[in-house]
Amino acid sequence: MRFKDKVALITGSSRGIGRELALTLAREGASVVVHYRNNQAAAEETLAAIHAAGSEAWAFAADLEDPAAIRELFAAVADRHGRLDLFVSNAAATAFRSALTLGPHHLERTFNLNVRAFVLGVQHAAALMPAGGRVLVMSSYGSIRAFPTYANLGTAKAALEAWVRFFAEELGPRDINVNALNAGIVATDSSAYFYNQPAMPPMDDVTARIPKRRAATAAEVARAAAFLLSEDASYITGSVLMVDGGLSVVAPPFRVELREPSGS
Repeated sequence: MRFKDKVALITGSSRGIGRELALTLAREGASVVVHYRNNQAAAEETLAAIHAAGSEAWAFAADLEDPAAIRELFAAVADRHGRLDLFVSNAAATAFRSALTLGPHHLERTFNLNVRAFVLGVQHAAALMPAGGRVLVMSSYGSIRAFPTYANLGTAKAALEAWVRFFAEELGPRDINVNALNAGIVATDSSAYFYNQPAMPPMDDVTARIPKRRAATAAEVARAAAFLLSEDASYITGSVLMVDGGLSVVAPPFRVELREPSGS
């Protein structure tokens, strides 16, 4: 029960990694604020699962591209709990397009949802953490590696990792740890959508080049995130934890492409 009596807000927690993290924290005692944008049915399913685990939870719909909606979200947390212990910025979206075809509206919307929402969220969250707390943002390997159609989101994730370092420096004296989790390929609806784009190779072809030879599960990512949010990580701040099965450490020629047996 590492999170007993803790209040956690996770953006984009009605599905995918966010949902799994909400359940992970709830099973260890946290009260969870489930944020979603449009899919109320998915949010209600997440709430039901949390309640079945024996924890308190409630849901709030907010468009994180709108600063006023972000204020309303945190004001609702303040009204209900009076404080916040754990803030996880997980919600993300973009247009998967060639960098040469990105229009101003693509750039603006991706920046607003991924970067601006995180910065404003941390500002609001810190105000609700007078006794300290934990902030975590979900990044991806597109922050450090380039691949087709991911430029808009990858550069936003890189910006988030930079913001983590600056917030860690500023909030460290207040016992607010700020970290990022850089996930590789995770078996979620989002990855399935990306690898089902017309020009993309099958996911199995890509995961064959990862040292672990598979995608991560959402539960594996959630457990790593929970570690960074726990007291076990009390002296870790300003860091980016890679949870990618070794994806970021390999380069061509990949072992699966060798002409001789892999052990030679």
